[in-house]
Amino acid sequence: METIATDIRTWPWFSTPHGYNFNGLLIAHPQGNICIDPVEASAADLEEIARTRPTRVLLTNRNHVRAANLVRERTGARVAIHPADAAYARGQGAVIDDELRVGERVGPLTVVAMPGKSPGEVALHWPERKILIVGDAVIGNPSGRCGLLREQVMDDPARLRESVRNLMTIDFDMLLVGDGVPILRGAKDRLRELVATFA
Repeated sequence: METIATDIRTWPWFSTPHGYNFNGLLIAHPQGNICIDPVEASAADLEEIARTRPTRVLLTNRNHVRAANLVRERTGARVAIHPADAAYARGQGAVIDDELRVGERVGPLTVVAMPGKSPGEVALHWPERKILIVGDAVIGNPSGRCGLLREQVMDDPARLRESVRNLMTIDFDMLLVGDGVPILRGAKDRLRELVATFA
């Protein structure tokens, strides 16, 4: 497990078909520790996650169920996802306890609507620290740049591009991604470069 910012740690799981890492996040916060999109973890990392006792597991989209059940079983954390993605996630075997509502705060994080790849995709914004956390809406691939997944896996590519374009109204400098390599400085400029490629 690696510390990538104050009170924020990550652990990777390499996806051979994609050729890059999937990432889980663990945020330490006085209101309760938060685990985001937990990927498969080594025994040592799983022990560390269990030791920190997160109270919430937040899923940014229906395809990021990943190791959420395992973290829930080990820690008692409540798992939350946007209601529009909940049925699909449950169909993948996820145990869902709560709904993530756009505009609500979960600890320091504000839930931001990101529909397009799936109807209930969300991002998580930490305004005080200018941090934006995304699941599948934007990927960090190639390293140091922002990209999109293939259109074939998107429900509505045009709607996703509009969601990504709307992120330009948010104040952030760091972009933490579920897929690929995070951008720890100057991330908004990198996202602006991606948006500029949209038709």
